[in-house]
Amino acid sequence: MPFEDELGVALRRAGDGFTADRDALAEAGEQRGRRLVAVRRRAAVAGGSVLALALIAAAGAYAGGLLDGNAGTTSVYVAAPPTPTGDDKGPRAGSGRVTAEQMIANLRALLPGGQLTGPVGRGTDDQVPTASGVYDDGKGKAAVSLSLNRVDPYGNQARAGTECGDKNLERYDYCGTEQLADGSTVLLHKGYEYTDRREDTKVWRAVRVTPQGFMVEANEWNAPAEKGAAVSRSNPPLPIDQLKTLVTSDLWYPALMDLPAVEPEAQPAPEAGTGAQTRTGSPTALRDRPAVEALEELLPGLGVRIPVVSRGGEGRYGYVVFDDGKGRSLLQLNLSEDRDSGHSGFPGPNLPPQPDGTLVRVTQGPGEKGKGVTEWKVDTIRTDGLRVVVSAFNTADQNGTATREEPALTLDRLKALALAPGWNRTRN
Repeated sequence: MPFEDELGVALRRAGDGFTADRDALAEAGEQRGRRLVAVRRRAAVAGGSVLALALIAAAGAYAGGLLDGNAGTTSVYVAAPPTPTGDDKGPRAGSGRVTAEQMIANLRALLPGGQLTGPVGRGTDDQVPTASGVYDDGKGKAAVSLSLNRVDPYGNQARAGTECGDKNLERYDYCGTEQLADGSTVLLHKGYEYTDRREDTKVWRAVRVTPQGFMVEANEWNAPAEKGAAVSRSNPPLPIDQLKTLVTSDLWYPALMDLPAVEPEAQPAPEAGTGAQTRTGSPTALRDRPAVEALEELLPGLGVRIPVVSRGGEGRYGYVVFDDGKGRSLLQLNLSEDRDSGHSGFPGPNLPPQPDGTLVRVTQGPGEKGKGVTEWKVDTIRTDGLRVVVSAFNTADQNGTATREEPALTLDRLKALALAPGWNRTRN
C-alpha cells in the first residue's frame, strides 16, 4: 500500500477505540514497569556474544515511522523505497532491500563521534531489523541498540511502548512523552535494568510510534552489555535528546517502508448478553473485564472505603494503592486461564474446597523484593480453569521498604475478593 494511502487509513482510524503466575504472576507487581523489556526480548532468537543484546533489546521493539530528523553528513547506505505491492497481509519480514550492514552504517552515522565496535545487525529480511554494538566515546564503553518494527498504531503494543509506568511499581529517574507535528508519539525514559536496583546498570530508552504504525526503539546502557558486565560510567553516553534524534531520523525510513503493514489487533468480543454491561456492574462480565475495572467494582461491595491514591494495570493485571493515613498499601489482582484440567500451574490448596469446587491457597509471609515487605496472598482456581490471585502488601512498592506493619486489607477481605460469585460464569 502506498505511503499516502496508509496515512489516509491511519487518519480514518484515529477515532477508533482500543482495549487495552512464580505463583500466578507474583512478579506482576512490576509487570507494567518491566513490560517493555519483556516485549523487546520476545523476538530474540539468537545470542552468545555480548552483542546479542541487539537481538534481545530489540526483540519486539516498536518501530517508529520517520519522516523528519537529523540525517547527519556522514555517508550512509540508504536503500530506495520498495515498490508497493498492495498486499498488507504478506509475511512479517520485508524484502531484504535494506541489509544488516546498512542498518549498522546508519547507526554509526547517527552516533556523535566515538567508535562503534563489535557491531551486530539484521536487515529487513528479518521481522525486526536491528543495529547494535558497543559505543566508546572515551568516557566508558556502553552498549547501544536500535530496532525497527511495524505495529498496529492503535493497538496494545504501540500503547505500551509509549506510556510511562506507575512509579509505585517501576523505579525510574525520568519518563515523558511528546507529540510530534506529524502525529507521532515519542517516549523518553531513564530507568534501570533491574527495578529492584540490585545492580547499578542503567538503561535509557527512546521509542517513537507514528500514525502509520512505524516504530523505532533505541536503547543505551552505562555498561558494555545489557547484563553481566560491570558498569563503566555513571550514565549512558547519549543525552536523552540525542537518543530522541536516533529514533526520529529519516535514515530509518527506507527500512521501515520495506516492512509490511500489520493487521489491526483483534479486540476481544464480549460474551453474549454482556457486551453492553462491561461497566454496569453485572457480575457475569467480571472475568472478561480489565482487572483494574473488576477491582474497582468489587471493593465497594465488600465495604472497602479506604481512599485509593493510584490505580493501574493492563488487561488481566490490575492494582490499586490505598492510603488510610497509616501508610500506603498495594493491592494487586491477577487473572489467568488454566486450560489444563489437572490445574498443573496451581501450587495446591491449603484450605478445604469451596462448595462450587474452587480450590483455595492462602499464604502470609515476607515479600520477595523490598526490605521488611509482607505479602498476603489468596490464590484460587475454579473448576473451569479461571485463576484469581489477590495479593496485598504493607507497602506501595514491592521493591521499596515497608510503610506499615500489615497490608491495609484484612485476609478475610482478600478471600472475599478472590471468591466473589461474580467471577463464576452463569449458565443459561
